[in-house]
Amino acid sequence: MRVFIILPAAGLGTRMSAGHHSTAAPKQFLELAGVPILIHSLRAFAQVPKVSTIYVSVRANERERVEAQVSEYGFADKVQIVTGGDTRQESVANALNALDCDDNDIVLVHDAVRPLIDPATITRTIEAVEKHDAAIVGLPAVDTIKQVERTADGAIITATIPREYIVQAQTPQGFRCGLLRRAFAEATADGFTGTDESSIVERAGSPVAVVAGSSTNLKITQPGDLELAEFYLQRTAALHR
Repeated sequence: MRVFIILPAAGLGTRMSAGHHSTAAPKQFLELAGVPILIHSLRAFAQVPKVSTIYVSVRANERERVEAQVSEYGFADKVQIVTGGDTRQESVANALNALDCDDNDIVLVHDAVRPLIDPATITRTIEAVEKHDAAIVGLPAVDTIKQVERTADGAIITATIPREYIVQAQTPQGFRCGLLRRAFAEATADGFTGTDESSIVERAGSPVAVVAGSSTNLKITQPGDLELAEFYLQRTAALHR
């Protein structure tokens, strides 16, 4: 059994660029502690012995930049670069099509802009997929969750959902290769677009387990997220001194 990683990194990061006037670069290429966000994500997966190959989906016009970064930071022998699509689902599908994997192999998909994922969580996700065939990292909800109906006058609460029934989905999200490919093929045939890989697999009728996540595994979406990620990095470095 082999483990493959897919990092969709073809997004334009419009929310980040809208509030980050100093650069027009997509957020996965912004620097965190002097290192591109994408490289932080690659480093975490490269530290996991079970990982065979990491596939990075990028826009065609960013391929040269990513190839240079991958070479500069010493990941050339571990990383394959594929051309992404206009949506996350297309980018993951393109990488999935490029994989030479058996049905029983494991594929983990991770947001390229979650740079603080740690090798221990990655390993736990792999182990959960080995047991359940499908698993995602999820963070238990701490706030009270309200279901609402959107009206012309604003949102109206229709129900309060018990917190024990809610998790906030993170990544990585892992699946047996054969299962993920079948689910993606069904979604494509039906014209279905999922919000994440788990939603596509759930739609195909397969149960998905949850691995405990962490608030530090944040997704860099807005400028303030960079400052928070810098804080987490500094705290981690201090703990390991």
